[in-house]
Amino acid sequence: MHTHVIAFDDFPHHHAQRGNVGVVGAVFAGLRFEGVLHGSVRRDGANAARTLTTMIDGSKFRAQLQLILLQGIAFAGFNVVDVHALHRALGLPVLVVARRAPDLGAMEAALRTHVRGGVRKWQLITQLGPMEPVAQVWVQRVGLSLAEADAVVRRLAVNGNVPEPLRVAHLIASGIGLGETKGRV
Repeated sequence: MHTHVIAFDDFPHHHAQRGNVGVVGAVFAGLRFEGVLHGSVRRDGANAARTLTTMIDGSKFRAQLQLILLQGIAFAGFNVVDVHALHRALGLPVLVVARRAPDLGAMEAALRTHVRGGVRKWQLITQLGPMEPVAQVWVQRVGLSLAEADAVVRRLAVNGNVPEPLRVAHLIASGIGLGETKGRV
C-alpha cells in the first residue's frame, strides 16, 4: 500500500551556479512527517541516483521505506536521476511527480546542446517513458502500476494536487536554500 515514503526535492539554485546543490528527503509514515535526510548533488552532474541511494541506505529509515517520490526527474539543473538504477539499487518503487507535463522538445534541445553528457541524460529520460496524467499531476513510474501511482497520489495529496511528502520536501529545501519558503510547490 506504500504507506512509508521518502520524497526528494532540491534546493533552489541559480542557472549560473556551479558545484553542489542541496537535496532534501522528507520521510513520511502515512501523512505523519517522520524525519529529514540531507545530501547534495552536482549541478548538471550525473550522481543523483547514486546520492539518493547512499542517503537512503545509510539512514535509520531504510527498513521502513516502501516508496520513493521525486519532484521531477532532474535535480540541480540537469542532474537526471537514473530512476531504473535507483529502483534496482534499493528494491523500492519510484514515482516521479510533476505539476505539468514538461516541454520535451526544449528539454532535449537543452540537453543535446548545452549539457555535458546530455545524450546519455536524454536517454535516461526517454527510457523512463512518457509522463502520464494522474489525479491532476503528471507521473512517471518504475516498480508500480498506474493504478497504484494514482492511489498514492490521491491518498497523499491532501493540501493541493502534489503529494504531501513532496510538498514538505519542497518547503524544507526552499526554506533552507532561500532563508524562507517562496513560490508554489
